[in-house]
Amino acid sequence: MPVPASHLSPLRRRRLLQAAAGLWPAATLAQLKSGDQPDASPRWLQVKASVFAGRDIANDGDAVLRLDVPARAVDAAVVPLALHAAFAQTPQRHIRRAWLVIDNNPAPLSCQFGFALASGLASLETRVRVDEYTFVRAIAETQDGKLHASTRFVKAAGGCSAPPGKDMAAALATLGQMQLRVLGPATAPGQPVQAQLQVSHPNDSGFVMDQLTRQHVPAHFVRQIDITQGGELLLSAEVDFSLSENPNLRFWLLPRSGAELVATVVDSRERRFSHRLALPALG
Repeated sequence: MPVPASHLSPLRRRRLLQAAAGLWPAATLAQLKSGDQPDASPRWLQVKASVFAGRDIANDGDAVLRLDVPARAVDAAVVPLALHAAFAQTPQRHIRRAWLVIDNNPAPLSCQFGFALASGLASLETRVRVDEYTFVRAIAETQDGKLHASTRFVKAAGGCSAPPGKDMAAALATLGQMQLRVLGPATAPGQPVQAQLQVSHPNDSGFVMDQLTRQHVPAHFVRQIDITQGGELLLSAEVDFSLSENPNLRFWLLPRSGAELVATVVDSRERRFSHRLALPALG
C-alpha cells in the first residue's frame, strides 16, 4: 500500500515533488545533461582529490572489477549492487581493495572493501541506498597499486530518507542478530564458493523523520564488518548508512575443511556483534 504523502518526511516529499516537476538540483541536472562525462561530476572530483590524492585512475574497471547496478531503481532504499571480479585471486594478480562511491549521497564514499587471497574471488553483492540521481563507481586497487574505475549512472532518489521497513522497537529487539551461510559446494577442489552474511540492524541514516516526535531519528548504522576463516581474514568492510537496512553481503571464499567462519560487526555506537559457522569437513 502506498505511503500517504502526509506521512513522508519533508525531505522525502520535496524530492518526490522535484521528481514530478523536473526540478532537480543544478548539479544533478548537469549530470543528466552530460551523463557520458562521469569524470566531470563535482562530488567525484572532491572525493578523488581527498581520498586518492592525485593518483591516476584508469577507466578500465570493467576488465578488473565490473560494477553492476540497475540504471533505474525500483526502490531507492534497496538498490541491488554487485562487484564482479574478472579474475581469481592469486599472488601474481589480485584485487587488494575496492571503494564504492555514490557521488550524490550525503556521504559519497560509501564503502571500502579489503579482499584477501583466501577469498579466492574478489566479487561481492549487497544492497545500497541512493539519495539522488547519481553516478556510482567501483574503484579497484590491484596488487601493483594501480587503480581501475567502473562507473554507472543510476536514476533513483530519496533512499537515504525513506522510512524504515519496521518500527524501532521491532528493529531493536533483533539488533545484531546474524545469519551466516555457505550457498553451495565447491565445483572443484580449490575453487571458491559463495557465502552470505545478513545482519539485523536498522542502519539509520539520520535523515528519517519520526512521524510522532517530528524529530529526525539519530544515525545508528553498521560501520565495520570483518569475516575470517580459521582466524585468517577473508573480507573487511568499512561501511556506513549507504548500505540498506539489515545489511546483506554475498562474498566468496576458498573453503577449508572443518574451519570456522566468524563474522564480527561493529556499529556507530561501538556495539559489537559476532556470529560463527563451522564449515563441514571436505571429502
